[in-house]
Amino acid sequence: MNIRLTGSMIGAGGSLLCVMAAGAATILSTGSTSTGTSIGSATTLLNSGAATSSFSTTSTSTGTTSTITSSFSTFDFANGTKLPEKATLSLGNATFRPGAGTAYVPVTLDRPTPNTIIARVITVNGSGTLRALSGYNYQTVDTVVIFRPGDPLVQTVAVPIISAGEGQQFQLKLREAPWGGLQGQSFATITATSNVAPTAKAMGSFRQPRTFAATGTLQFELKKETHKRSPDGGWNRWATSLSHGRTQVANGETGLYLDSSVFPGVEGPVYWGTQGLVLHSQKLKTPIYHEGQNWYYGASVLDGRHFLASQIGYGQYEWEARMPNRRGSWPAFWLISTSGWPPEIDVYEGFGYQSYWDFDRHIGQTIHGGSGGTRSFQRGVVIQTEQAYGLKGYSQNFHRFAVDIQRDYITWFVDGLETYQSVNPFQGHRWYPIMDVAVKTTGSYDDGSGDMIIKSFRIYSAP
Repeated sequence: MNIRLTGSMIGAGGSLLCVMAAGAATILSTGSTSTGTSIGSATTLLNSGAATSSFSTTSTSTGTTSTITSSFSTFDFANGTKLPEKATLSLGNATFRPGAGTAYVPVTLDRPTPNTIIARVITVNGSGTLRALSGYNYQTVDTVVIFRPGDPLVQTVAVPIISAGEGQQFQLKLREAPWGGLQGQSFATITATSNVAPTAKAMGSFRQPRTFAATGTLQFELKKETHKRSPDGGWNRWATSLSHGRTQVANGETGLYLDSSVFPGVEGPVYWGTQGLVLHSQKLKTPIYHEGQNWYYGASVLDGRHFLASQIGYGQYEWEARMPNRRGSWPAFWLISTSGWPPEIDVYEGFGYQSYWDFDRHIGQTIHGGSGGTRSFQRGVVIQTEQAYGLKGYSQNFHRFAVDIQRDYITWFVDGLETYQSVNPFQGHRWYPIMDVAVKTTGSYDDGSGDMIIKSFRIYSAP
């Protein structure tokens, strides 16, 4: 969600990464399957610790060991308006011995990455008389490759070989441009040959995903008995409007952010249900005339811009919620700097107005940089989490969405598992949370549920 511009995840980084359904399971060079919950090996970060800004790791890709040191601690973020350049991800050609059981295909970054890079790769049959075929010569591989900050620059994808003779070949290709990075060579040719040494399995200390742990002091907890809200909010209560009002026309939104005290007679946009706090979106039975036009849809928001207990500089925010699944809904948990937008941190964003969006498998997680109302960059991920992390069912069950803001890195989590990380370009900012269900449609808006239900929300402040 962004506060003034259109399309929080589209347009700033090229094509949209959307990892679709998994094919046959494959073993990455690190030893985990594509349907597992971790991609990485060897070195594990402490659950309660933040990633540091400097790393030293060792990687072996072709038998040669190299030490990789990356540091962004000296980078000039220009007060949150700049990020280090994206790394370029490329696939490399590979060879294996006839009769071997596995071929290893290198996936390479050209530089240390300041953020998680996610790419989807798939095998493709060869060409010509020496083409290798899936199911006969090799097993199909359809997997996700993830590089995290501090990882070695080379991983290998392991392709199981059934039987391949001298000169037979097939390919590995990128399904989409990698999200969080730039695209280099998008395909690799894998050839069976006895004439050159086989491509070696990459050996390195790839960091496993962190597990969420609240390391700060509990500052706020959402409770029915203490919950307060009003149209414009206050030091001890939520606002039911955004800082600039009740509409976001520049975002293409068609929903009016409602409050029953401002618009008497409307269905309760925010209320306590049997399972938690409900943020209700709807197609209005009767249009509401507001700011010179009729509004046909109702949206809902809770905004903490004046709510002091909701604001922190460093620490963690964690929501437990069930998402809507109505086409045209735009649910989000996001953070805005108390000094103004941008910057912005999107903890969870659901682009239900996009036809491709799968409410139960897709998530969006992003940062937006800039100042004075002008965005200078955005970087993040949209990913099908069932394939990458084994996570799904966001509109069917309650799930935990969290972010850990430390001085060096910002780390995102779903159900306690790290899903994204970025170097923190926003040192020194204080944040306030927003939770909302926007509406972006002109259709019937009556399928599924338009409600977000928040079971719990906690804020932990760190020094």
